[in-house]
Amino acid sequence: MVVRIRLSRFGCKNRPFFRVMAADSRSPRDGKHLEVLGYFNPLPGQDGGKRMGLKFDRIKYWLSVGAQPSDPVQRLLFRSGLLPPPPMVAMGRKGGPRDTRPVDPMTGRYVDTENNNKTVNDNQPKEEEDKSA
Repeated sequence: MVVRIRLSRFGCKNRPFFRVMAADSRSPRDGKHLEVLGYFNPLPGQDGGKRMGLKFDRIKYWLSVGAQPSDPVQRLLFRSGLLPPPPMVAMGRKGGPRDTRPVDPMTGRYVDTENNNKTVNDNQPKEEEDKSA
């Protein structure tokens, strides 16, 4: 049995509310689950209420026994500090070769691995690069 940590949708039409659940990978999205691990509200109230609540100790337990987080849950766990950033690969153009340089997930810029993980700005004009050399 493969256990996945994934979102289960609750709420009304156009007002989604998600619970973070540990479930068997074969069960449906809103079906049977093993444990509720938290919640995620993508539309907070006017008072700026909490958007996310997670049981960190239980999530760490499920990850330690081999549960696989889904992609949206992996992004949530990265934002909360439980997981390292997911690998991002920039795509050059549709159907073309992919750019394999690593991308910083917070800024979306390329990371220069030789200079202590500083971001590289590719938007500078070529004239400025020639002057600095």
